[in-house]
Amino acid sequence: MMVATDIQVTKAERSKLQDLSLENLPFGKYFTDHMLEAEYEDGKWTSVEIKPYQPLLLDPSLMALHYGQSIFEGIKAYRDDAGNAFVFRPYDNFRRFNKSAARMCMPDVPEEIFIEGMRRLIQIDKEWIPTRKDHSLYIRPFMFATDAMLGVRPSKTYKFLIILSPTGPYYPRPMKILVEEKYTRAAPGGVGFAKNAGNYGGSLIAATEAEKQGYDQVLWTDAFEHKWLQEVGTMNVFFVIDNTVITPSLDEGTILDGVTRRSVITVLKEMNVPVEERHISIDELVEAYKQGKLREVFGSGTAATIAVVQQVKYKDFVMEFNEKNWTLSREIKRRLDAIREGKLPDTHQWMMPV
Repeated sequence: MMVATDIQVTKAERSKLQDLSLENLPFGKYFTDHMLEAEYEDGKWTSVEIKPYQPLLLDPSLMALHYGQSIFEGIKAYRDDAGNAFVFRPYDNFRRFNKSAARMCMPDVPEEIFIEGMRRLIQIDKEWIPTRKDHSLYIRPFMFATDAMLGVRPSKTYKFLIILSPTGPYYPRPMKILVEEKYTRAAPGGVGFAKNAGNYGGSLIAATEAEKQGYDQVLWTDAFEHKWLQEVGTMNVFFVIDNTVITPSLDEGTILDGVTRRSVITVLKEMNVPVEERHISIDELVEAYKQGKLREVFGSGTAATIAVVQQVKYKDFVMEFNEKNWTLSREIKRRLDAIREGKLPDTHQWMMPV
């Protein structure tokens, strides 16, 4: 296995951190001083290096630009009160990254590059981790095809990189959601479970049209009936009906197996809150709301962590949610934040020390 000392390191001459405050950061706008880069060719990974963050020189015929072989992950790092750095559940993201790679006909990235490379990169840029509440160091591993030719086939060469971004909250306020009935995010047999770039590019028109109507995101429905609920924007979604939490099932391969989703389910079970992973329709949701049983709706994801929903619109019917009822989602966020910040015991070994 490769160790950190096997990675070639070239450090930046001057840190950009001298010119940037880590207070009140927008999401994903600023990047740290360094990045990790590796090349795949002849069936193996080579040239693993950490170097100053810089632009890439790409051939116009790069296959990733034409045929979409591109995947990524989202992970976060935090610092505790003693200044120690930790990464939240990176091995889960590592396994999911390679699951996405397999679906997109791309090679696995080995643990010694993904995990150890990430660890070493964060060690170098540790001072970039914000300590302000709801802030973190966002970690973006990604891979794309690099064959320079036209022709629809899997590339034979790839580039893997990790970049880091100190960031604030993704959704700074409660969300308003529009139920999507026209566009489709994913269908069985497709790539909905993979974090490939095309999933996100294909979602933009629905989100843009929702924003024109005053909504922050869409609640995706199935491809056939536009009835069965899937994800909210780029997040997994949870519904609190009576005293039970329901989240759409992953069984059709249309929904991302979210690391934060898994963490939420674990925390709920520790709180002795019943959780159901099953199919749920918009009709069931509307009926539960009319009966006064639908208490909370919230999304979960690495970028947003927990994002509460204040309004859901389906056709001409609007469901409003009272902030006073957002007790469960707030408690889940409080517990996850406390684990990440070292204020609650990490009983599941979710936090990897850097």
